[in-house]
Amino acid sequence: MEVNENIKRSSYKKQSYIDLIVLIIIIFLLNYISSFFYVRIDLTSEKRYTLTNKTKEVLKNLKEDLFIKIFLDGDLPYNLKILQKSIKETLDEFRSIAGDKIQYEFIDIASRYKTKKEINNIYKQLYEKGIIPYNIEEKSPEGKITHRVVFPGALINSGDKETAVNFIKTSMTKTPEEVINSSIEDIEYNITNAIRKLQNEFGQYIAFIEGHGELQEDYVKDLTNALTEYFNVERVRLNNKIYSLTTRKIDSITGKVTVYNKYDLIIIADPDSVFDEKDKYIIDQYLMYGGKILFVLDGTTADIDSLAYQNSFICNVKDLNLSDQLFKYGIRVNYNLIQDIQCALIPVNIAPAGSTPQFSPYPWIYFPLLIPNSSHPVGKNVNIVKSQFPSTVDAVGENPEVKKFVLLTSSEYSRIINAPAKISLSQIRYPRKPEYFPKSFLPVCILLEGTFESVYKNRLAPEMYEYKEIAFKEKSVPTMIAVISDGDIIKNNVKRLGFNTTPLPLGYDRYTGETFGNKDFVLNLIKYMLDSKNFTELNSKYYQLRLLNKSYIENNSLFIKIINTLLPVIIVIIAGIIINFVRKINCAKI
Repeated sequence: MEVNENIKRSSYKKQSYIDLIVLIIIIFLLNYISSFFYVRIDLTSEKRYTLTNKTKEVLKNLKEDLFIKIFLDGDLPYNLKILQKSIKETLDEFRSIAGDKIQYEFIDIASRYKTKKEINNIYKQLYEKGIIPYNIEEKSPEGKITHRVVFPGALINSGDKETAVNFIKTSMTKTPEEVINSSIEDIEYNITNAIRKLQNEFGQYIAFIEGHGELQEDYVKDLTNALTEYFNVERVRLNNKIYSLTTRKIDSITGKVTVYNKYDLIIIADPDSVFDEKDKYIIDQYLMYGGKILFVLDGTTADIDSLAYQNSFICNVKDLNLSDQLFKYGIRVNYNLIQDIQCALIPVNIAPAGSTPQFSPYPWIYFPLLIPNSSHPVGKNVNIVKSQFPSTVDAVGENPEVKKFVLLTSSEYSRIINAPAKISLSQIRYPRKPEYFPKSFLPVCILLEGTFESVYKNRLAPEMYEYKEIAFKEKSVPTMIAVISDGDIIKNNVKRLGFNTTPLPLGYDRYTGETFGNKDFVLNLIKYMLDSKNFTELNSKYYQLRLLNKSYIENNSLFIKIINTLLPVIIVIIAGIIINFVRKINCAKI
């Protein structure tokens, strides 16, 4: 009996070793085979690890290899570590489609460059290339607060071309956790957009209209420079020339007229003089044939420069002879001004008359800080927008073929004054109490999408309809119109030194040093109007921010520490007891 038992035990052990060896071989084989395949299942509710179809298309059609340097590595605070991890995960997803065509490297500037001079030189180069520094505030165990600068951005190289990507957009209305969450949401969009720019995927034509006192080139220079990274930008004077925005071809046999727009989008930037009917007609027919228009119009003549040498001025109605045209399309710029509790600061001379000027910042209710519509792709993750003397804009009419979206509004506490009105610096002393500002979320920018009727329908002489050279069209193909009721939203300040002029960044406030979201908002709006399907898809990711309850953690910190320390140990002990018990049962059966 003992011999048989020993034989059984020996046979059992031998079979166990064989099974173990077979299992190890199978595991190695599965690992080897799986190395040739990339499979990832995204179980997150918001599909944070799933790339959009447009991104996949871009990656599959890369013309040249890409090398990406990300300047976010080394000793980083926890929130930036999360951002760094998300960037790496996104790039790994990119590589799963593009393969070795994408190479990336994370760089720790502090460890790679030893001397302070080298580090400062690299910082300067990165800033000049468009990467914006980000200030980190750190607190030591002794309570000492220190500040240091990081550059949370990347340089993407494709052949001899290079572009910069910024991963963090600061916001005055968001907590640090929300800023990082928004930055994570935008990783795929920012990198894909940069790749599309390097691959010259855009190429549409944009024209700034001239001839009606529109903003001079210096005052839209920063926006123009940003647009030229994606599009072809020109300045066009209409001069009553019917072919200034369109091209017409007439078939010599059939006499059929085919009309083409020269530009994909035109910008009418803060004109100050009246549009005559011929220029209005040119703009109207450009729209009818599918052109897209961004109107940036003031409803009044209010201008901060009027307060440079006097304490008050009268603001009047600004009539540009565009009201009937806009009304026909479904929108109206009102002759009024918005006052808002949430507003920017202006410097006011508080020194007595005749003495040395002494300036102090005061909130100026005529400079509302506007709120982008975060539920629309144009306003998603955009900082508040600075305005100067904006008017309200209304959607009018009941055209079922036109969809209307409010993209920019005042705050919860606003009010309206109608023009003409007196604007006085003495108003800085008025109390800014919520009960004095009963209006909420007054619209300043509206986007219209759909088909529009010509303002000249039934207004032209009958013979004009048959005049082939004109090729009048009374109803548009599907297109878009956007109206911003404040010209200063797209206007950058200009620094003058002798005969040299330097445009300041759009949205930059030289009195406070803050940079508002003006440029991001306008760029998003134009990109959406020219590429709405892809822009919406790429910019639609939303990650739910799941924050810990800080109050609960502080009140129950000891309990949480005990659970985190003892629970894993208890689980291991229980698992060991169960495994030992099962082993004894198996041995008893033998």
